[in-house]
Amino acid sequence: MTRPTVIGTDRLELGEGIRWTDGRAVLTDILSGRLLSTPDNPAAPLAQITQLPCPLGAVAPIEDRPGHWIAAAGSGICRIDAAGRTDWIAHVEDDAEFPMRMNDGIADPQGRFWAGSMAYEATEDAGSLYRVDRDGRVTRILRNITVPNGPAFGADGTAMYLADSARGLVRRYPVDPVTGDVGEPDTHITFSTGSPDGMTTDREGGLWTAVWGIGQVHRYHPDGTLDRIVELPAAQPAGLCLGGPDGRTLLVTSARVGLSRPGPLDGAVFALRVDVPGAPAAPYRPERTESPTSTAPDAAREAAVRPDTP
Repeated sequence: MTRPTVIGTDRLELGEGIRWTDGRAVLTDILSGRLLSTPDNPAAPLAQITQLPCPLGAVAPIEDRPGHWIAAAGSGICRIDAAGRTDWIAHVEDDAEFPMRMNDGIADPQGRFWAGSMAYEATEDAGSLYRVDRDGRVTRILRNITVPNGPAFGADGTAMYLADSARGLVRRYPVDPVTGDVGEPDTHITFSTGSPDGMTTDREGGLWTAVWGIGQVHRYHPDGTLDRIVELPAAQPAGLCLGGPDGRTLLVTSARVGLSRPGPLDGAVFALRVDVPGAPAAPYRPERTESPTSTAPDAAREAAVRPDTP
């Protein structure tokens, strides 16, 4: 394992949601609503793909639609086309008791999209986890989360790891890969210092997590025991993924937000080589019920995908 190097000259306010897809890393600067990609030249700025007029938590590529994304953004879920136009699927948190925004999100190996929400003030238990099925239906899967991060999935989609960062916990949930139904969790990891943030898994079933507040990235064995600690020259590591041509480059975002005296590398994107590879980001795989070139909202479809809130 090598020492971390810095990718790009940018220092992000809240760098998150980094994913390896189509031979590059994409990431978000959440509060500015920007979707960015890492440059070929590490000494160049990050390239802006698009910018939304609302917070942008994370994206997943849409299968067979180059340049199209499904996104956890603003108070809900939307699609973003290659021109940066948005087609909203559902504003899941518009009627919430507290001002809310979406946070992290990812597609699972079966092609569904999962995304968490949180209160702007990190109000206790205000957040939820939502699932977008391949038919576009949106369902609230979990409630009473304060700051959800991840989720991350095992290679076969039968295990989901979800951090509640404010509580210092990572829980592991059994998942039915056919239906997406979630079972009762166990507490996989408990943190005494720092907060678990973005996560990813590798091909050996190891779980990597950024640890906010203490400038570290951790890898855990499949049984939840700590394997290794990587020190970073940034106080708030936030998101991570495994990528590169061989899947053995660990890419980590960080944040400057909330720091009274940020250091020169707070907010930077880091890269380091690791032993065990990971897979590229899974795409969202919508059912083929509409033209791949259509970006106009369909009123009937919008009504059909309002979240299930039992």
